[in-house]
Amino acid sequence: MHRTRTAAATALATALAVLPLTGMAGPPGAGGPTSGHHGPRDSHKAAVSRPLSPVPRSVRSRSDQVTVTPSVTVVAGPDTDRPALAVVEKALADAGAARVVRAGRAPGGGQLTVYVDGAGAARTLRALGARGSDGLPAEGYALAVGAGRIALSGKDATGTYYAAQTLRQLLPHRARPGARIPGTAVRDWPATPLRGVIEGFYGTPWSHAARLDQLDFYGAHKMNLYAYSPKDDPYLRAKWRDPYPADRLAQLKELVDRAHQRHVEFTYALSPGLSVCYSSDADLKALTAKFETLWDIGVRTFAVPLDDISYTDWNCAADKDAFGTGGGAAGAAQAHLLNRLQREFIAGHPGAAPLQMVPTEYYDVKPSPYKEALAARLDKDVLVEWTGVGVIAPTMTVAQARRAREVFGHPILTWDNYPVNDYVTSRLLLGPFNGREKGLPEQLAGITANPMIQPAASKLALYTVADYAWNDAAYDARASWTAAIGELAGGDARTARALRAFADAQYASSLNPRQAPELSAAIERFGGDGDARRLDGVLRSLQEAPAVLRERLADRGFVQDSGPWLDATRAWGTAARTALRLVEAVRAGDGPTAWQLRQRIPELVRTARSFVYVDMAGKRVPVVVADGVLDTFVEDAVAAHDASLGLAGRPKGATDLPVHQDNAVSRMTDGDDATCFWSGAAPGAGSFVELDLRAERPLGAVRLAMGKSGSPDDYLRHGVLEYSSDHENWHPLAAFDQRAEVRAEPPAGTSARYVRARATRAQDTWLVVREFTVAGAGAAAVAGGPPAAPGSALRSAGDGDPATAYRAARAAQPGEALEFTPDAPRAARSVTVLRPQGAPAGAADVEVRTGGAWRGIGTLSGAWTRLGAGGGAVGGVRLVWRAGPATPEVNEVILR
Repeated sequence: MHRTRTAAATALATALAVLPLTGMAGPPGAGGPTSGHHGPRDSHKAAVSRPLSPVPRSVRSRSDQVTVTPSVTVVAGPDTDRPALAVVEKALADAGAARVVRAGRAPGGGQLTVYVDGAGAARTLRALGARGSDGLPAEGYALAVGAGRIALSGKDATGTYYAAQTLRQLLPHRARPGARIPGTAVRDWPATPLRGVIEGFYGTPWSHAARLDQLDFYGAHKMNLYAYSPKDDPYLRAKWRDPYPADRLAQLKELVDRAHQRHVEFTYALSPGLSVCYSSDADLKALTAKFETLWDIGVRTFAVPLDDISYTDWNCAADKDAFGTGGGAAGAAQAHLLNRLQREFIAGHPGAAPLQMVPTEYYDVKPSPYKEALAARLDKDVLVEWTGVGVIAPTMTVAQARRAREVFGHPILTWDNYPVNDYVTSRLLLGPFNGREKGLPEQLAGITANPMIQPAASKLALYTVADYAWNDAAYDARASWTAAIGELAGGDARTARALRAFADAQYASSLNPRQAPELSAAIERFGGDGDARRLDGVLRSLQEAPAVLRERLADRGFVQDSGPWLDATRAWGTAARTALRLVEAVRAGDGPTAWQLRQRIPELVRTARSFVYVDMAGKRVPVVVADGVLDTFVEDAVAAHDASLGLAGRPKGATDLPVHQDNAVSRMTDGDDATCFWSGAAPGAGSFVELDLRAERPLGAVRLAMGKSGSPDDYLRHGVLEYSSDHENWHPLAAFDQRAEVRAEPPAGTSARYVRARATRAQDTWLVVREFTVAGAGAAAVAGGPPAAPGSALRSAGDGDPATAYRAARAAQPGEALEFTPDAPRAARSVTVLRPQGAPAGAADVEVRTGGAWRGIGTLSGAWTRLGAGGGAVGGVRLVWRAGPATPEVNEVILR
């Protein structure tokens, strides 16, 4: 354990000393890679059977090998890092060595010898034709395997620890000795000094056990920084002046000790901005006293985040008197406090790393009075954290990083808000780190990622962050993601397949805009080739994945974190497979089976949508899985069934606006006024919401219901309703201004397939659409009896939507009839009557009216009845009920 400055802090100090305004210089020439082996994603495959993570800078295969002997000797230098030795010895034992001993020299006799640092390692590296660690940047290392020997040499203690982690990956897991390891030479160093994680989200803080587990994960993946900054730790924000209770401080000390053991720099990030008085000597004293307490338990890196606060409202009158008002005054006030903290605490504690801070304007590179004040006044040793262009930056470029350095006038540590999900608690974000340009790390003092509320589930994305931050030149997002899945699955192929299917269904984010890319591709293939068996295999794997993960995944924290999403994934898999069988039945012309399957789908979808995540406030948040993919597939299957019946079915919504959280566009067509589509941005001129009626048909009344309780101003302030038959030529229906409820009656005879509401001016508020409907022309008039039960209606039996049903209030009396009259007589060859599963046969006689007279065509035969109408124009259909105890129910009567 280290009680002095760690290698991460030393690396940072060195970086700050040499980092020019245009970016950090690359590794020195003496430490460059062996010719022909840079970017080793392909080169290391010949040397190892599984990917190394992070991908090393240089991996060279040798023609020889080493064998793990029953007894293995470890020869270590006098000052070799103890945690590194522990990793080496455990890796050898896991590889099958029955006895691992330390000695001052090799014993001979054919035993495998492992040299870790010191003169022995240097000699062995030379003998194996590998260069040593001289000339490498901080935390670099050299490793060679061959000719019956293994040698590791680190540039520093952390470098040796990282060499040990790479050896751990090169060695197999075996119960007995005898494993043969291909000869390999590795030379490696990091792309940027600081690489790690900042626990900086809002919501339920991680547990103590989860943090310890995370620190183990960071060390194994060559991440050297963990910033403790959970927004909902009161002693960091609301109660920042108060000392920690003894038990909480003891837990922090355990974290600090574990971090040191794993070569991770524990950063304590105190956020006083909600109440601090920048000019107050008392508040400075409170800050330094808090930091002193943390110093005493081993913390050597400190940060002061000043994000998510107001800088126009002072917390004390003295600050207004001292600094004035406005952004420039806020920057000057913050610089004043931080400079004093740097002088009076950091500079007075030898071994402390440079102070870190998060500016209030942390999300762009636009010049401002605030940034100008920070650039001019803030001590040049202070490290500035920045999220990129945007709070959640979809992309981050070299040019943006250089501009951030120029605008802030300080070295930049990114606070990358991925895979954080505190703003979308309904989602897990399990896709890879993406959208970050190659070359970015060398422009930075470091890269930190803000993780999810779910710690273990964050590992998939954090694995890829570690890969990128260490060696961006060789980074491949999908390959890294695949390797992360393999590692978390413990090398078990079945578990890996299940985890991949599950993670694919939780893939989308601002960094990975396509949801469920592999599942989406499978559905698209099915649309082209119609191979239902192949798609069913994909959906079955998704449906079964949760059970596999619950049974086989070693990381139980991941299973616990993902519980509601695992349940929802299984349920959506069941719904989607049922929908696929519905499509198959429709294609085969099997009406009874199709109707039976169709009736199961609403309850399956309700179940899939029923699972919730409970946040720290007790709020039940519905979780989403593969939204826009699985739900759309199910909706399209139902629409295909409607089309096979000759019905238009429920319209399909669309928009060009982003979606806020899980308020999907489908919610404006679900028939429920309590749900809504909610945009994630303000509409501009031309922004739209749209209905696809799925077929050209006459237009009835149009209703656009916008705004909602709590957001009454989120509606289109100026817009126009339009319709189109081809989605290219649009015709105006009605203009509207300053109305949250819009209704329009199309002229008689108007028909179209598409209807949209389009903004005619830009606005500042977002858009809520509760319901967007077009009345269905052509619906039959329904009369007769028995009367409908409360909550039901006669018209539901002829409204063109099989999802609605007429339910009688009582049993039918003999001779009582339900009569359907279309808007005009129709040439029809058949009558189809849809009823709930279990509906009795023989419940009614079916008659049609042709030429003014009624004639019988048959009897209801069960849930699905199709009878020949005899051709000609049919002016009505009548169900003449027979006596019986059953209460009549009818979903739809269809003339076709």
